[in-house]
Amino acid sequence: MKKVLTIAGSDPTGGAGIQADIKTMSAHGVYAMSVIVSVVAENTMRVISIEDISLKVIRDQIDAVYEDIGTDAVKIGMLSNSEIMVAVAQKLREYSPLNIVLDPVMYAKGGNALMAENSIETLIKELLPLCDLITPNIPEAEKITNMKIHSIEDMKRASEKILNYGCKSVLLKGGHYIGEAIDILYDGKDFVTYETKRIKTKNTHGTGCTLSSSIASNLALGFSLKEAISLSKEYITKAIEKDINIGKGHGPVNHFYNFFKEEKIYENIK
Repeated sequence: MKKVLTIAGSDPTGGAGIQADIKTMSAHGVYAMSVIVSVVAENTMRVISIEDISLKVIRDQIDAVYEDIGTDAVKIGMLSNSEIMVAVAQKLREYSPLNIVLDPVMYAKGGNALMAENSIETLIKELLPLCDLITPNIPEAEKITNMKIHSIEDMKRASEKILNYGCKSVLLKGGHYIGEAIDILYDGKDFVTYETKRIKTKNTHGTGCTLSSSIASNLALGFSLKEAISLSKEYITKAIEKDINIGKGHGPVNHFYNFFKEEKIYENIK
């Protein structure tokens, strides 16, 4: 069985972060493992508080995974400050895992900051050179590149700039910021455009976590990067489309839509 590790913060309501990552990986049939770097008290409406795990325990968690089980892919999500970034980067350099996918989480769906503003340079210097893929959305890409993105051409220029920081490829997610739901993959040679239908819903909590975890899972399963992204785009689109309408704010997607059909859910409730 293929093994995938997520290194990220938690979400007690299960829609984003570690919990969403584990759900996504499990839905793909890989063995999910986690290193929790921050405990985040959040829900579909707001972030209440964040408490970072000690650097020693973060390092120990990573050691625990690699001295026993190992990985076929690694997904990195929320890293709240420079110290945590450096600790994670040191361990990744030590163990040299394959298929590192970084989702540079900076904001919660409601707009709350999840990454210290002064840690972006550390992200660029310490983590980007280790990554096979980075998956920023428009606001995150703007922070990383220090440029405004208003068009597809801007997305391409930003992707080129991010790639120059040392990662192997960039999937820049256009989301609802630019026209249709368009993402652009750049691997240093070619631009590949992924366009999906726009779904009218407020329930998009954890979509970035879910997409990046899906890509990491598909890479672990042996798909090429382009195949992994295509499959993951299909997965996240259906997970949004078949949302379960939980919470008072931006609700989660349906990670297990393939396993729990609507009729069966209602039968169990009855």
